[in-house]
Amino acid sequence: MTTTARTPLKPAFVRDLLGRGDYAIIGEIVPDGAKVLDLGCGEAELLEWLAVHKGVDARGVEISGEKVKRAIARGVSVFQGDINEGLADYPDGAFDYVILSQTLQETLHPRQVLHEMARVGRHVIVAFPNFGHWRVRLSMLTSGRAPRTSLFPYAWYESPNIHFLTVLDFEELADLETLEVERRYFLSGHRKVTWMPNLAAELAVFLLRAPRA
Repeated sequence: MTTTARTPLKPAFVRDLLGRGDYAIIGEIVPDGAKVLDLGCGEAELLEWLAVHKGVDARGVEISGEKVKRAIARGVSVFQGDINEGLADYPDGAFDYVILSQTLQETLHPRQVLHEMARVGRHVIVAFPNFGHWRVRLSMLTSGRAPRTSLFPYAWYESPNIHFLTVLDFEELADLETLEVERRYFLSGHRKVTWMPNLAAELAVFLLRAPRA
């Protein structure tokens, strides 16, 4: 009996961390011992992982009181607050890295939030779902309704997303804020996207730095 050799499976560009590809990328970007602020941190799963595995000084801001309680129960320092109201409690350059993961599209004033992140952080990490992905475009074209895909499963009246940004939109915003893009990562599932990311990427992760005087 003859057997056919199987072609080895190509390894994923990035594996999940806590069930999310953006967390895996962030986990690789943030260096050991960094001082980190995570905005909209939820129950602080990412911050707890960074503290345990990378020894970071982990701080978080979260609007939900219940999630703050659960975050504190993890042993993470999390403050209840609304990032839409700014980060006035933090001085300039207070953190090495400020993280905003899949939350920018839910904020009331994205430019203000990004500006404040760059003020208090030496580096800024922003991850967001790309509304320019071809499945989102196709859903809207064929249905004539607000898009619903596996990436955006909400009905329009239930969606937390209030700003529908694409990769090109975010890069334009970064330019307006004179932020230097240090690295870009584009994902479709676990695959790295290198060709036409505004069309082909489901998720984008940007590492940025504000110019300092």
